[in-house]
Amino acid sequence: MKTGKLLRITRVKHSKRFLAEKNESVPMRILLRALILSIIILVMNDGVGHADNLWSALKSRDHFVLIRHSLAPGYGDPDHFKVEDCKTQRNLNDNGRRQSERIGDLFRLNGIASALIFSSQWCRCLETARLLGLGQVSELPALNSFFQDFERGPSQTQEIKRWIKTVTLRTPTVLVSHQVNITSLIGYTPASGEIVFVRREHDGSLSMIGSIATLR
Repeated sequence: MKTGKLLRITRVKHSKRFLAEKNESVPMRILLRALILSIIILVMNDGVGHADNLWSALKSRDHFVLIRHSLAPGYGDPDHFKVEDCKTQRNLNDNGRRQSERIGDLFRLNGIASALIFSSQWCRCLETARLLGLGQVSELPALNSFFQDFERGPSQTQEIKRWIKTVTLRTPTVLVSHQVNITSLIGYTPASGEIVFVRREHDGSLSMIGSIATLR
């Protein structure tokens, strides 16, 4: 009997201690969750603030954006490629077209309903530029891909740099091009449809100030 009572008393003590520890851990878990949530909110707000700053910069002088053409599955272009024939090229798929339209919506949501649009002559770039719905698209050969002929890279990059120096950049300006061109120009490799914000410095050099990914 004494042994049985001792076992029951011991179990009760253990149970009470477990409940006490459990109750003490509840506030700690709540605090931990609150802390994590606060960190998430701070990070999200910082990202939103950063994006706001990028759009504000684009509306000011001496800024422009580079956009890599939207999603166009594949790699490079076919051997029988002809710049004037879209059927011979790698083109946007339906996701890429919807992505282009969303990019245009993003501009409008941030107070930019029209812009100066310049594009590579490749069909996937021209289609991306037109689907933005921000205005007339002007073809700019200096933005054409040199993926098939990398020897043209340095001279073509210098050509687009000289062109950028001549533009007033008083109106939001968009250049739609290719990964190799953008990487050669500013040293950054964008994803399909990524919007890269660039500042033209007083000496004519270019500085990337941020980017917004649009690929889902």
